[in-house]
Amino acid sequence: MKHTLSDIAPFTISRGFHARFIHSDSMTIAYVDIDEGADLPEHSHMHEQVLNLLEGRFELTVDGVPQQLVAGDVFVIPSNVPHAGKAHTACRIIDVFNPVREDFKAGQVAYGVR
Repeated sequence: MKHTLSDIAPFTISRGFHARFIHSDSMTIAYVDIDEGADLPEHSHMHEQVLNLLEGRFELTVDGVPQQLVAGDVFVIPSNVPHAGKAHTACRIIDVFNPVREDFKAGQVAYGVR
């Protein structure tokens, strides 16, 4: 099935984190634009997550250990592991979640304030 990202309304998953979602039967792909300085509060979820940093500098803290990511870095976050993030610059990320993020599919805000 073809999707056009510009046709998908952005959804604010946390202050400064704006995502467009594609859902398949088994995964969710999030195309995320992040404002410089935006923080994502620590959280965890049952989903395995693969973070692909396309642009910018992003600090990802996984299980209390900070990781400095730059464009081209990919980080696999296991299920149920606490993680948080901070954009040091404006960033573009593609996140892949398995299984499907039903909370995002249903339009629920998962983190922070919408």
